[in-house]
Amino acid sequence: MIRYDVLTLHVDLVKAPLSTSILGRAQVDGRIAVGVHDIREYAEGKHKIADDNPYGGGAGMVMKVDVVARAIAAVRTPESHVILTSAAGTPLSQDVARRLAGLSHLVIVCGHYEGIDARIETIVDEQISLGDFVLTGGEIAALAIVDASARLVPGVLGNAASASDESFSTDLLEYPQYTRPAVWDGVAVPEVLVSGNHAKIAAWRFAQSCERTRVSRPDLWARFVARSDRDR
Repeated sequence: MIRYDVLTLHVDLVKAPLSTSILGRAQVDGRIAVGVHDIREYAEGKHKIADDNPYGGGAGMVMKVDVVARAIAAVRTPESHVILTSAAGTPLSQDVARRLAGLSHLVIVCGHYEGIDARIETIVDEQISLGDFVLTGGEIAALAIVDASARLVPGVLGNAASASDESFSTDLLEYPQYTRPAVWDGVAVPEVLVSGNHAKIAAWRFAQSCERTRVSRPDLWARFVARSDRDR
């Protein structure tokens, strides 16, 4: 089992999505455990202030390092891997998700406003980004990290083959999928998929994955080709 502890100023943004569907069932089944903690509870004083004006001036507010550090310390254990959601971090990928799924305890810290006092970087293990764009806070990134890694924990999806065939697991995008009706708006399901010939179906799916990747993600295609050449 893997445990996730998410530290945030906006608990409701995180709690609801993690309590439903596959991740909700995974918690009920004991495959994963999730805690969502209000960083503001670790602020001092009557008003529980967790942010302040930035040194040097500028727009917006900055989250206080002492407050966030106390929140981390409250949940951290010797087995913890602490992640800061940050635009400066390593982009989240399937390889990163697979690595995180092998850990026992992830603590995910969500920034907000203009971010967190940079000194927080001295007490985290890793920074992760969703990509080259800016969000209003780290909550969406935290949800993506939990979802992408938790679904790779054995038993969470219920069908191991599902995770092994999907996009990015082998540097190829997943092949197109079809279901009933067999004909919709004049377009029929590819004949090979109803042929019952599993070898032909597998070959068709692989060819479709290759073509999709070559056209839509030439960067992935180049990596797949290079890896295939090395493995020969």
